[in-house]
Amino acid sequence: MKVLVLNAGSSSLKFTLFAMGKEKVLAKGQVERLGDAPHLIYKRHDGAERSINPPVKNYAEALKSICDLLMDPEIGVIKKLSEVEAIGHRVVHGGERATRPVIVSEHIKEIIKDCFVLAPLHNPPNLAGIEACETTFPGIHNIAVFDTAFHQSMPPEAYLYAVPYDLYTKYGIRRYGFHGTSHKYVAMATGTLLNTPYEKLKLISCHLGNGCSMAAINHGNVIDTSMGMTPLEGLVMGTRCGDIDPAVVLRLIELGYSAQEVDKVLNKKSGLLGVGGINSFDMRDIIDAEMKGDQQALRARRMFSRRAVKYIGAYYALMNGADAIIFTGGIGEWNAYIRHKIVDRLSCFGIHLDVAVNEACLGKSGVISSNNSTAKVIVMPTNEELMIARSVVATLANKDIAIFKD
Repeated sequence: MKVLVLNAGSSSLKFTLFAMGKEKVLAKGQVERLGDAPHLIYKRHDGAERSINPPVKNYAEALKSICDLLMDPEIGVIKKLSEVEAIGHRVVHGGERATRPVIVSEHIKEIIKDCFVLAPLHNPPNLAGIEACETTFPGIHNIAVFDTAFHQSMPPEAYLYAVPYDLYTKYGIRRYGFHGTSHKYVAMATGTLLNTPYEKLKLISCHLGNGCSMAAINHGNVIDTSMGMTPLEGLVMGTRCGDIDPAVVLRLIELGYSAQEVDKVLNKKSGLLGVGGINSFDMRDIIDAEMKGDQQALRARRMFSRRAVKYIGAYYALMNGADAIIFTGGIGEWNAYIRHKIVDRLSCFGIHLDVAVNEACLGKSGVISSNNSTAKVIVMPTNEELMIARSVVATLANKDIAIFKD
C-alpha cells in the first residue's frame, strides 16, 4: 500500500511517500517559501535528488509540482497518481472532538475550521493541504492525524486551568498539548526497544528542538503535558518563552504593546533567541558561545536545562517514578551535552548517565543510562511521518470514525 504523508505549514508543503508493506520511504521533500520564492526539494530513496523553483502560488499548485516529480520518467517512483492509495495529513489542532486519526469528511473539515482560533498559524494551511488533495486525488481517502489527539487522555485536573469554569465551557480555554504524534511514536518505539509494550511502562517523553514539549505517559495514557492551549506554554524553546507569569502580558499591554506585538514578542522573539544575546535560537550556537565564555549564552542554556529538569521532576512525582526518560527531537537526539546537563540534575532519583555511551549516541536509538540507574535514559529518534502513515493504515483497516464528544 502506497501512502502519501503531507504536512502543510504556513509557507511550506512537506511530503513523504511510503510503501507501507516494508515501511519504505520511496521519496520525500518539500516546497519551501510558498507564496514568496518557491523552492522544491525532491529526494528519492536511492539518493537521487532534484531541486527546482516552480512558479507556484498556493498549496494546490505546490502539490501538482510534487506529483509531477513523483511521476517523472527519470526521477519518479510511480507511474500514475492512482498508485497512491491513501493520504495522511498532519493537523495541529483537533480540539476535544478529534481524539484519534480519522477519515476526512465535511464534518471533520468543520472541526478543523472551528479550531482555527486555537491554531491560527497551523490549522488553515493544514486544511488547505487536505482540500488540495481532494482535487488532485479524487476518490482517495484523506486521513487527518491530529497533534492534540494523543494528549486527550489527560484527566480534567491536568487539562483545566484555574480560571472561571465557563471560560472552558464557552470558549474551550484549556490545555490541549502538542507534538502528540511524536510523543506517541517514541513511546511505542521505546516499548519495542525495551521489549515491553509501552502500555505497561511509565515514560517521560522529552521532545526537544526549536519547539519543545514533554509528556508524562502512564501505561499508554498521557496524564500531563507541558504545552497548553497553544504551543507557547511549558519549556524554554528556540523563540518561545514557555512558562511566564500571565501578568507579564498585562504589563506589556500597559506599556503600550498591542495584542499582536505581545504575541510576536512571546512566540518569535523570546526563548533562546531572546535571552541568549547572540542573535540565534540554535542550541549549537548557544553552546559554542557558552564554551567561549559568553555569560549570557551560559544563562540561556542553564534556563533551558533547568526548566527541563523541573518538568521531569514533576512528572516523576506524578507517576510515582518512571521506567524510562526519552530524549527526542533535534536537540534531544543530537546534543549529548544538553542531555548530560539535564540528567546530571536527576541523581536525587537515582538516575545516572553512562557518559561515554551518551557522547557516542547521536541521531540513533539507544540506552544511555548507566547500569545502576533506577530508570532507563533513552535516545529515540522521532518519525512523525511514519507514525502518520501507520495511523492511515490502521484507520482504513478499522474504518472507525466515531470519535466525537458531541
